[in-house]
Amino acid sequence: MKAQAELETQASVSTDLGALPEWNLDDLYPGMSSPAFAADMARAEEQCRAFAGKWKGALAGIAAGENASASLAQAIREFEGLEDLLGRIMSYAGLIYTGNTGDPARAKFYGDAQEKITNASSDLVFFSLELNRIDDAQLNAAMASGPLAHYRPWLEDIRREKPYQLDDKLEQLFHEKAISGRSAWNRLFDETIASLRFDVDGRELSIEPTLALMQDPHEDMRHKAADAVAKTLQENLRTFALITNTLAKDKEISDRWRGFVDVADARHLSNRVEREVVDALVAAVTGAYPRLSHRYYKLKAKWFGRETLAHWNRNAPLPDVPTRTYKWEDARAIVLDAYGNFAPRMADIARRFFDERWIDAPVRPGKSPGAFAHPTVPSAHPYVMLNYQGKPRDVMTLAHELGHGVHQVLAAPNGALMAPTPLTLAETASVFGEMLTFRKLLDGTSDPVQRRAMLAAKVEDMLNTVVRQIAFYSFERKLHLARREGELTADQISELWMSVQGESLGPAIELKTGYEVFWAYIPHFIHSPFYVYAYAFGDCLVNSLYGVYQNAEQGFAEKYFAMLSAGGTKHHSELLAPFGLDARDPAFWQIGLSMIEKMIVELEGMEA
Repeated sequence: MKAQAELETQASVSTDLGALPEWNLDDLYPGMSSPAFAADMARAEEQCRAFAGKWKGALAGIAAGENASASLAQAIREFEGLEDLLGRIMSYAGLIYTGNTGDPARAKFYGDAQEKITNASSDLVFFSLELNRIDDAQLNAAMASGPLAHYRPWLEDIRREKPYQLDDKLEQLFHEKAISGRSAWNRLFDETIASLRFDVDGRELSIEPTLALMQDPHEDMRHKAADAVAKTLQENLRTFALITNTLAKDKEISDRWRGFVDVADARHLSNRVEREVVDALVAAVTGAYPRLSHRYYKLKAKWFGRETLAHWNRNAPLPDVPTRTYKWEDARAIVLDAYGNFAPRMADIARRFFDERWIDAPVRPGKSPGAFAHPTVPSAHPYVMLNYQGKPRDVMTLAHELGHGVHQVLAAPNGALMAPTPLTLAETASVFGEMLTFRKLLDGTSDPVQRRAMLAAKVEDMLNTVVRQIAFYSFERKLHLARREGELTADQISELWMSVQGESLGPAIELKTGYEVFWAYIPHFIHSPFYVYAYAFGDCLVNSLYGVYQNAEQGFAEKYFAMLSAGGTKHHSELLAPFGLDARDPAFWQIGLSMIEKMIVELEGMEA
């Protein structure tokens, strides 16, 4: 524990890639055992009780009174302050846990914090329920002017949830049971994935380095890595199947009690996006499979001199093209230059993540896999988590997560209730940051072989973001619909997985034995059911947005920053209107998909 505590204070870890930064969480709390953390936890418990004592049962009377706007705004301000405090505590506990999920002390710290915050916040469950019981005419009158007008976007958002809310006691039960239900199963998944070791050529690796080897220049290494992933997942498949079944059933119970009709309706509601908009996106992408993924992977197989490619070659670097390794300082410079070329303000915000140690970059045993940007709370600042290994895709991941970070910084002034952005628009800044970085790299490359490799890598990233994520969404739909009929065996889940993978990737990708269990390591299925379509939504949106940017006169950057700064205060239609875009138009999605197709056409025209 001592060695781990000392690790937390390090500014960076020395590696072959240079000094990789580790985040400084002191801006939240100076340590797990710090008096500041204990004091805030005690204050949170006390203030939640006091809030309930002051406001519970009083909101309807206040709304009918003369000072409704001011009094209700005061209640919401107090609630918002508590949300910020609770969010700060859980952000710190979650980030500490992410750093090493295999450390029992961290796991206990996270579990204890989660339990205490769940108990404390149960005193707040009544608030949105009572607000939604206020007469519509009274609430509209109170929001029309005065202090309550500021909170209109948030009130309108929670109003949309009114048809799906239960009575107070049931809501409190759902809230408190989450700690021993959904949250516990999520934690089991995280700790299981982080503890797994994959034997690749005699080396025992965690999941991140193993997956990275599936992009190794040598096919035998890619093959061994894929086999190692399959073997270890297969050995643990009963656990993953149980987690998946339990969480799908948990969601079905919640959906049934709340009255959601479709398996994804709860996600659409939280994303503030209409079901028909998502259905149009899915139809557009699946209809484009033949001219996008099928077409590209056939071309890639030709570059390898084959008719088909085994699944471990799907993301392989192109043959006879040296794979560049990017040191950390190079990656930093590339991303900041790309951001700065778009707008100095964007680079200035992103630079703070490096200068003020808001990034945790090294691969470490026990560290959560993948990458994310965590907004924490408006009274603090975001943090970015990476598993940086110097590959070109790692540079794109850095650009992606910093895009999130910039967005979160800009949205923070909206406060704890209105800073969060629906997932569909939350991916906008991240994918736009990737596109800026890609264009910066491509424009600086004159060698035709390298340009083809870079263009191919970008097409693959876009296929992974659009085609693959919509296939994931289709898999989730099949899984949750099938789970309504009864528990699924691991083999049945694998069959559902393979049914959508073959359709999406096309005949040029050969899904060999072992690939059928690859669903088991994907965290989105566990943590955020149906999250994945947000990636495709964001990518297609950004492709359209980037087209506007390329043809724009002055003022695009200002409109872009205004969109990001809105946080969760506006609907997607309102945010996109200044750019002349409308996601409700079925033709909208073809704009983004056509950009991918144009890149594939350009690749077909290049000398192999």
